[in-house]
Amino acid sequence: MAGEWRELPFSEAVLVNPPVRLERGSRYPFVDMGALSPGSRCAYATEEREFSGGGSRFQHGDTLMARITPCLENGKIARFCAHEGSGVGHGSTEFIVIRGRPDITDTDFAYYLTKWEEVRGYAIGQMTGTSGRQRVPTDSLDYLVVPVPPLPEQRAIAHILGTLDDKIELNRRMSETLEAMAQALFKAWFVDFEPVRAKMEGRWQRGQSLPGLPAHLYDLFPDRLVDSELGEIPEGWEVQPLSELLTIIGGGTPKTSVKEYWDGDIPWFSVVDTPPASDVFVVSTEKTITSQGLAGSSARLIPKGTTIISARGTIGNLAIAGREMTFNQSCYGLRGTGYAGDYFVYLTAKKMVDQLKSMAHGSVFSTITRQTFEAIQRPVPQATVLTAFEGLVAAWFEAILANVEESRTLAHLRDTLLPRLISGELRVRDAERFLENAT
Repeated sequence: MAGEWRELPFSEAVLVNPPVRLERGSRYPFVDMGALSPGSRCAYATEEREFSGGGSRFQHGDTLMARITPCLENGKIARFCAHEGSGVGHGSTEFIVIRGRPDITDTDFAYYLTKWEEVRGYAIGQMTGTSGRQRVPTDSLDYLVVPVPPLPEQRAIAHILGTLDDKIELNRRMSETLEAMAQALFKAWFVDFEPVRAKMEGRWQRGQSLPGLPAHLYDLFPDRLVDSELGEIPEGWEVQPLSELLTIIGGGTPKTSVKEYWDGDIPWFSVVDTPPASDVFVVSTEKTITSQGLAGSSARLIPKGTTIISARGTIGNLAIAGREMTFNQSCYGLRGTGYAGDYFVYLTAKKMVDQLKSMAHGSVFSTITRQTFEAIQRPVPQATVLTAFEGLVAAWFEAILANVEESRTLAHLRDTLLPRLISGELRVRDAERFLENAT
């Protein structure tokens, strides 16, 4: 190891489960395992919970590493990103909390050190316990020796990798905002009937534009609501089951015993490939199949823009296919009929999932079937309204897809640099030049 680099046991290089003072009976931000996404650097609190004395404790910037299978294998390592407040929180008992050790390691560097495959892979190899519930013993980290560069170099390494993560996080927030805008417009038009109400109440006049209501769309909407079996709906709109609005496509799985069916160039979606909510689109999958696998099974190839919904096991996960792909039999592909566009279909499916959850009254709805799509009815407007809506939201979704593609490239670059920088194979000056050329 060149220069002033040295080697230390992991638990001496960083602080493992450092003390954090929380008052029993007080409420603090709580982070559960679901808040950790392999593609995101930050883990945000899902709610506030009363601290009872158990579980993990952490402060802003601490790294949370899942210690249980299969979460660690799936890459669940993230930093606690506190919102405004005390900057401390608590969470799952299945986290190992890691922080930089004063005068030895920088906390930002400690995160990337933990993400390094040499650390994660070692931890996975140390798991003990019964099948399906194996955990990493915390004291096993005493025996893992890791490279520790001087603090200035640690900060430089963390800065290089963090710059890429910052851009990925910015893309995530932008996409989140764009999807929220699309959802708000969908709700205004197709749930609250805001264009019709605005005309009825005189708030929208011919030739006038309002937020989400461009002037040139004025004549597309009626100026009165009429009674229906769903309550009041815009005049001229029809109540239809979702099955009339959608083409429902089933999936399939090629035989796993036939190796010629797998590891091809066709993405094969299963629920594990569900993207983070802010990404919306799925552009790559854990497993792929060949054209032989497609021909030799009930799997169906779907075009880019198709909505995929998980229907069994984990229910109601949604994604839009960012490229041509196929999927397993636990999902459906949804395509619009008539003038229902790709993004109207996605937002309609999202509304359907929310409706199913509310109908379940807190219980878990076990299966979505074709009959589910027949049972749920929605008011459906004329083709001109559907076309106009798609025209307004398409640019937002296309920007989300562009963000996803860019973030995927940035993540690949980060994951290429990380092991080389942490190990000392690539020095900071060379990495900076590499990064400049790559971007």
